[in-house]
Amino acid sequence: MSSKKGAKKSRLASLRNIGIIAHIDAGKTTLTERILYFSGRIHRMGEVHDGTATMDFMPEEQERGITITSACTTCAWKDHQINIIDTPGHVDFTIEVERSLRVLDGAVGVFCAVSGVEPQSETVWRQSMAYGVPKIAVVNKLDRPGADFEAALAAMREKLRANPVAVTIPLGQGPELTAIINLAAMEHVRFSSDGEEVSRRPLTDDEAAYAAPWRERLVEAACDYDEALMDAYLGGEAIAAAAIEAALRLGTLEHKVTPVFAASALKNIGVQPVLDGILAYLPSPLDRGGARGVDPASKTEIVYPPEAEAPLAALAFKVSMETGRRQVFVRVYSGRLEAGKDVWNATRGEIERPARLFHLHAGHREKAETAGPGEIVAIAGLRRAATGDTLCDKASPILLEAIGGYKPVISLALEPKNAEETDKLKEVLDKLAEEDPTLTVAHDPDTGQMILSGMGELHLDVVLERARREYGVSPRAGKPQVVYQETVVAEAAGEGVFDRELGDRSHHGRVTVAVSPLPRGTGREISFEIDRLAYPPAWSAAMAEGLEDGLQSGPLGGHPVQDVRVRVTGVFPVEGKTTDIGCRMAAAQALKNALAAARPALLEPIMELEIGVPDAFIGDVAGLLGSKGAKIENMADRGGHKTVTALAPLRRMFGFSTDLRSATQGRAGMSMRFLKFDLLG
Repeated sequence: MSSKKGAKKSRLASLRNIGIIAHIDAGKTTLTERILYFSGRIHRMGEVHDGTATMDFMPEEQERGITITSACTTCAWKDHQINIIDTPGHVDFTIEVERSLRVLDGAVGVFCAVSGVEPQSETVWRQSMAYGVPKIAVVNKLDRPGADFEAALAAMREKLRANPVAVTIPLGQGPELTAIINLAAMEHVRFSSDGEEVSRRPLTDDEAAYAAPWRERLVEAACDYDEALMDAYLGGEAIAAAAIEAALRLGTLEHKVTPVFAASALKNIGVQPVLDGILAYLPSPLDRGGARGVDPASKTEIVYPPEAEAPLAALAFKVSMETGRRQVFVRVYSGRLEAGKDVWNATRGEIERPARLFHLHAGHREKAETAGPGEIVAIAGLRRAATGDTLCDKASPILLEAIGGYKPVISLALEPKNAEETDKLKEVLDKLAEEDPTLTVAHDPDTGQMILSGMGELHLDVVLERARREYGVSPRAGKPQVVYQETVVAEAAGEGVFDRELGDRSHHGRVTVAVSPLPRGTGREISFEIDRLAYPPAWSAAMAEGLEDGLQSGPLGGHPVQDVRVRVTGVFPVEGKTTDIGCRMAAAQALKNALAAARPALLEPIMELEIGVPDAFIGDVAGLLGSKGAKIENMADRGGHKTVTALAPLRRMFGFSTDLRSATQGRAGMSMRFLKFDLLG
């Protein structure tokens, strides 16, 4: 291997692309702020509660004290480069986590030592598993009263089905937290009040006795991935920290173990060991392999190695409209992006030209000329690229796995303040929807209103605030309305006949279809039970289009139809008269008739609630949930508090948080996330 190629390999081996993921208020932005400070990337620590956190750079984030949009930055630690994406914790902004995890190599899951594994923690953990992202975990806020490190690990095992293994443990918890113990090195690690000075010493006899069972569990977990280490351990030999880390790294990359670190980011305790853990346990782009996709023409699998000399493969994972300028965030997997050099958008089948490239640091941009494997950059000048599009070389095309989508569950009717604002409002909403795939904008022809749909009240509130602040548009908004879907609960058949002149040509079609229900959450299936080779191919394509269009608007109120199987059972051509347009229109009519006869039913969004409440108020909370049509699924004890998990229809949840505060004198906390669409109760 040449020294030049070896240097490139070394650069990739020392690169980490990671995300910080957690439930809201677990402390992930505070942890990110400390990571940036202790690594020298910033020179003054900001605080979330003061609105000065580096990664919360949007005005809406600073005012609300929450992360709304995923922010990218980079820092250096011990000759390694770490690219970090700080993701939102609020359920309304789940798409930001989804598209970040799609392009990351590893993740740091942050859990509150008091609250343990909360609902959004479960959601983001499942998302990371779906994309095969290895993780380490941080049990944060160990300085708070009620902190329980062991309970947090138990919750990870129970709720996440994870295999957490402590690498560092706290010395004291709550106000008594003073330091941590590094179990691999068996050393006491203490931090100065500002966190900048880290002192290490061997453990005292009492500390060693306290750490011994934790150390034994750590070594046994490491032995599962290294036979030589197992032999040394069984032979009573001393086990070096480096050997433990190397073995545990293998288990982490195989998703079989999750190294866990103890910390209080706000008190500057335990952050530097987390940085060490990112390097020790999380993968580099080399560990994750190259770009794995399919050839758009042959549909066969392709793998491009993570090398600059390989064909280009990059994934657009976010579109941002900052100051009216369109920027596309891209992760490069192989090959090299160059400013001013054409690329092929394989998803859309067209040429695009990146005008400028930028490296990212929260709200700031640093101009770059090229970007190679493993790099995350923003691109200006791409006119059409959207979330999930693949950029590649036209001569060596590849389609990478796209990014999953989410269905909106709540909508608002909007009206411009005057006629002059109508076009501007539509333009602004279209721009915001281009940024955010979970937003949809529709026009109601009956009322003339624009219907904005999204993932929750906070989501839509932030969108309207951005429209006002960034674009100077303040439409009148109606009350939030639940987004419904439709399905069928019985089997039925329908026939459609179309026979009409359009323009100067007569079109005819006669089609029969059958519909039947599918299990909840399955989606839609369209199939043909006819010999399609006996008819022109255009007829089948036209019928499929007619059925797809027909499923967008059900018989009960024009809502999208889900969880239904549609089968084309017959086509009855008339020689010289049947056309593809006729087939399309007849298929749509047949579907409409079949749906109407198949006992159509409404599907509504069902939310999962998790409420933490003192024991004294559990009766009030149970009564309030009952009045909202909620079903309590589980109730768990946690140190004088109850954690209540319940399912409830979204339509009954408007104003619930206010009612909950009133019923519990402000002492209950709640989180709510979309779970599924189900039959209207």
